[in-house]
Amino acid sequence: MTAIWSPHELQCIDTARELYIAVKRADGTLRRWTPIWVVCAGNQVYVRTWYRRDTGWFGHALRSRRARVRVPGLEADVTIEDAGEGTAELGKTIDTAYGTKYGNAGSTSMVTAPAATTTLRLIPEPESQPE
Repeated sequence: MTAIWSPHELQCIDTARELYIAVKRADGTLRRWTPIWVVCAGNQVYVRTWYRRDTGWFGHALRSRRARVRVPGLEADVTIEDAGEGTAELGKTIDTAYGTKYGNAGSTSMVTAPAATTTLRLIPEPESQPE
């Protein structure tokens, strides 16, 4: 069963200027925290970088597919899904969210074809249930 973001969590994420992400290593330890712009669209959470690369936080995120994120009022473990090859409709929705949230800065840097290919969806991991 895939976990979903609660309305409160989405509000915390949507109102934050930046989200901090720490990609998990294979042993579960965290890499350094990196600030990244974040948007919510269709009750989902998305991040992008300016261009697709195999280095830095983005390359580690693609390999690990696991991270911890935090914004004021929320810290959560997430699974990372590469959404860079999503539908044109999804791409336009995310582009609009970046433009709305970040204005001209978001429109010029994060709403380009190279940036769109770096779109990652952050999916909350279900909390561990005691046995």
